[in-house]
Amino acid sequence: MVDDSAVGAIGEPFTLDVERGKIREFARATGSANPAYFQDDPVIPPTFLTTAFFWQTGDSDPWQAVAMDQRKGLHAEQEFVFHGPPPRAGDRLTGQSRIESVTRKEGRSGILTFAVMVTEFHDEAGRHVATARLTGVETA
Repeated sequence: MVDDSAVGAIGEPFTLDVERGKIREFARATGSANPAYFQDDPVIPPTFLTTAFFWQTGDSDPWQAVAMDQRKGLHAEQEFVFHGPPPRAGDRLTGQSRIESVTRKEGRSGILTFAVMVTEFHDEAGRHVATARLTGVETA
């Protein structure tokens, strides 16, 4: 059962190095043929920042505080907002996640509990370059 007290939990900052090879791997895995992802200095595909989960461990991952029952959990939505040009290979980003909200709605089979985690990414100069918003839902 989702723990409402998770709202406001903030993870420790984590570093995500944007690597050319990983951009290419991600583009191929998602079936993209966009040449922008295969050049020497590629930009990231719009959904690339979902790989931040591989960089978040231990205290940098506040999602653990949500305590969602994974047998009833679903990835409901993912949104990425870029606040300028997308990051490129060679960029080093610092991300930090927080649990923004927990809400409940009546569904056809009972109560659905929604939890939202927001991750903000900054470049080495401290500029806010992107925001990711993940919504998970626990079914009744």
